[in-house]
Amino acid sequence: MNYFSLHKTSPKVSFREAVINGLAPDKGLYFPEEIKPLDQHFFDNIDTFSNEEIAFKAIEQFVGDEIPKDILKQLIAETINFDFPVIPIENNIGTLELFHGPTMAFKDVGARFMARCLGYFNKNNNQEVTVLVATSGDTGGAVANGFLDVPGVKVVILYPSKKVSDIQEKQLTTLGKNITALEVNGTFDDCQDMVKTAFLDADIQRKLTSANSINIARWLPQMFYFFFAYKQVYKTNKDSVFSVPSGNFGNICAGIMAQKLGLPIKHFIASTNSNKTVPNYLESGEYKPQPSVATISNAMDVGNPSNFIRIQELFNNNLEELKNAFSSYSFSDEQTKEAMKALYSNSNYIADPHGAVGYLGLKEFNLNNSYGIFLETAHPVKFLDVVEETLQTSLTIPEQIQEIMHKEKKSILISSYQELKDFLNK
Repeated sequence: MNYFSLHKTSPKVSFREAVINGLAPDKGLYFPEEIKPLDQHFFDNIDTFSNEEIAFKAIEQFVGDEIPKDILKQLIAETINFDFPVIPIENNIGTLELFHGPTMAFKDVGARFMARCLGYFNKNNNQEVTVLVATSGDTGGAVANGFLDVPGVKVVILYPSKKVSDIQEKQLTTLGKNITALEVNGTFDDCQDMVKTAFLDADIQRKLTSANSINIARWLPQMFYFFFAYKQVYKTNKDSVFSVPSGNFGNICAGIMAQKLGLPIKHFIASTNSNKTVPNYLESGEYKPQPSVATISNAMDVGNPSNFIRIQELFNNNLEELKNAFSSYSFSDEQTKEAMKALYSNSNYIADPHGAVGYLGLKEFNLNNSYGIFLETAHPVKFLDVVEETLQTSLTIPEQIQEIMHKEKKSILISSYQELKDFLNK
């Protein structure tokens, strides 16, 4: 399988090269040259396959022969060795819980898969690789955990100062070893811009790759849990609508990839907070990125979502074709809190702010006879203050969170790209 740049001016590359490069030389995101739908028999009998078998079928064509099949199966088994349950909420609504991994966020899947791919590709390489990643919250912890102690790989995480939750910050600043956290005096967009600039800077001496969802090894494995959800509901709910809390749009883009492989998903909803670049685009037809706005669902505080260009490619850059299969709605912090209260009082379900935004997307959309699934992308304890204050209840702190609560934060404060460059060239 070859990958091309969506800016269309860089050479095509293999899966291995796309993973290691992260971003194409022309600054474009990599995209697979072809997408071959899976056999209908597979979908008709999906409950007879294990999650590992399903994930292998989903990703196999995109990896090709770059990783031997037996090793790829092993990497997948190590990546998804936790649960992905669909929990009933209302008669026609359920939630897909994606927080049962080691850092209690959906990004564990992509981060663990990418870490294992990069570890495999780098095992006989004497040149150290630096993974450079920007985070608006959960990416940093998942990447730090996934890459911890991977030989030949150093990880540098940029995060916006005072704009992630305390637990999120602890998860990315307390591991040490081959993980370094750079605390940026700015927004997530500033962090992301610094990362993109670094990739184009010929003066940086280290070999860089990205662990944001712009990297295909972070983005593509997010397809897995859409398959896992369908496996759980397809016998009773043929028409499924997925509402995905969306910030950088990698997660929902992976869901659309699963649909292009033949997964019977009726419609996608990109549910956003007050950062509403995409909802505005669907209304006006003009794509105008805006400066990011701080909200209580901070992992979605993205004003210029990197992966939306991939979604446009999947729909042939045709706005009307996109709108037939894809909706997007924006919700305020106040609406988010009211949804959290409603889920708690009506269904005895504690949702984090991002999941609540996903739930609101389903309520905004006319489900008719379809079954709506909203993605609960992080454990509510990761947003402890907001959840406890909103619901007037106390949460039990899971063991893996308790372990980091009293560890010492270690970060390096930076305010400019030059400071990042100086650090990378040390």
